[in-house]
Amino acid sequence: MTLLVEVPPPAPAPAAEVPPARRSAGRRLVGAAAPYLYLAPALALLVVWTYRPLLQAVQLSTLSWNLLPTSPATPVGAANFREVLTAPELGDAVGVTALFIVGLLPFTIVLPVVIALSARRVRGRARTLYQALVFAPMLVAPVASAAIWQWLLDPGSGAVNRVLGLQVNWLADPTAAQVAIIVVTGWHVLGFATLIVSAGLGGTDDEYAAAASVDGARPRQITWRITLPLLSPTLVFLTLMTILLSAQWSFPLVDTLTQGGPGDATTSIYYLLWEYGFRSFDAGHGAAAGLVFFVVFLAVAWVLVTLSDRLSFHDD
Repeated sequence: MTLLVEVPPPAPAPAAEVPPARRSAGRRLVGAAAPYLYLAPALALLVVWTYRPLLQAVQLSTLSWNLLPTSPATPVGAANFREVLTAPELGDAVGVTALFIVGLLPFTIVLPVVIALSARRVRGRARTLYQALVFAPMLVAPVASAAIWQWLLDPGSGAVNRVLGLQVNWLADPTAAQVAIIVVTGWHVLGFATLIVSAGLGGTDDEYAAAASVDGARPRQITWRITLPLLSPTLVFLTLMTILLSAQWSFPLVDTLTQGGPGDATTSIYYLLWEYGFRSFDAGHGAAAGLVFFVVFLAVAWVLVTLSDRLSFHDD
């Protein structure tokens, strides 16, 4: 008779124990790398869509090229920068851009503050409707709003002349065209600026105003001496946005309504860049002008950001 004896399987070899010091070092490494892993997609897009084109613009600024693949690009060194800086149309475009900036400041600073302060007195659903009506123009595509305003500004049958009782050819007269572009652009961005101011008011501490009210301060004094100083970082931010983006905001309206005219009266720096690149087909001039404006706007942004940081209130 055969006896069957069950043999137990061999016991598994004990796993090598990781030293506690190595485990803690690995956890610290993963913890330190985690923020960069979250930022990696955004950083990759930033490199692809911002820094890489910027380096290509630096390269193009040293070439003479008409954008045709069959045409060779000729190195010209710094000649493009010299021609751009001495071009008479550059000074005119800078002047038009400065005019747009000054003209848009009431629409991005003054009116948003007035509207946001007034909205604080509106309660319930009426406040939501009030804010929606103010923000609605921002939702309209610039080209679509330009088509509507072109009809409203028609010198013969336009509603603007009929309401104001004027006979002005808004898009053919240089001064009137500048006013029209400023007003239409301001109407378009007013809701965005009001939203930013409302957010800034929501972030201010109401205890300052309450303490001043207890001390006998009137509402106007509270607004001028407490609310507006607390809102100063937001206002500096809106000023920065206006300086940097006013020409960009007005570009689709200029391209649709006036094409830079009449007589280059509405040719801003962005529209001048577009003309260099896509009307004159001069990639070198366009890249050189873009880099010059980039450096100037970078310096302006640095000054305003530094000012905003100094105006901000920090809790110690």
